[in-house]
Amino acid sequence: MSGSMLRATVFSLGVVLMACGGVAHAADAPLPDGRVFLPPPPAAGSLAQQDDERDFARTRTQVGTPRWALAQNDANLAADHLVRDFSCAAGFSLDPAHLPRLVALIERVGKDIEPRVTEQKAYWKRLRPFVGGQAAICTPDRAHLEQSYAYPSGHTTYGWLVASLLADLLPDRATPILERGRVFGESRIVCGVHWKSDVQAGFMNGAGLFAALQGQSWFVQAMAQARAELQAARQQAGAPDGARCTTEHQAATASVL
Repeated sequence: MSGSMLRATVFSLGVVLMACGGVAHAADAPLPDGRVFLPPPPAAGSLAQQDDERDFARTRTQVGTPRWALAQNDANLAADHLVRDFSCAAGFSLDPAHLPRLVALIERVGKDIEPRVTEQKAYWKRLRPFVGGQAAICTPDRAHLEQSYAYPSGHTTYGWLVASLLADLLPDRATPILERGRVFGESRIVCGVHWKSDVQAGFMNGAGLFAALQGQSWFVQAMAQARAELQAARQQAGAPDGARCTTEHQAATASVL
């Protein structure tokens, strides 16, 4: 799937699901089923699979680089860690200790989407790129990851959803926040635990789930509370770490997609 096609698909999906959200509150309905709206992963031997394999081999050269270290950082899905990870994109230091409502919102979203992502992975049963080989990956939980499936990327799904959420809460920083969300997903390719097409599907998955959540009353209320909390924190917050911001900027300008 080309980058332009992916962006068009994600945008169209978001528009449709936001329109559907106005019909009835989704609190009485399950989140959208990615086994239906996501495309299947590339078939064995296809040009798309060959492209995935080339990208996996190419990114093994990142081992030990600052980009590799960023991928290791991005493997941590704890809500408080995720909040901090978007400090550079937000333009001010995001301290989880001062943002309890935002952290709680992100934690709940993660719990709500986990069953959907789990069933999607079980449906397609796609093996991760490192399985059966000795190539380096950026996380120590190799044995655990070998027992789980790759498509779509759950980290990317969650990361893109969180980026979309923060872009809504801080609209004047939407562009750098979404850029950081892209880098977060790309970290899974650099890490060696996902194929490129897993990550592309994760972006689409996160967009669809975020759009559907906007029709749920609890989410609307929690977003309003997090928005007020963020605005108050912004008045008191310091600047983000400059060295970290440089690393993230370099990663964004050297996309692996």
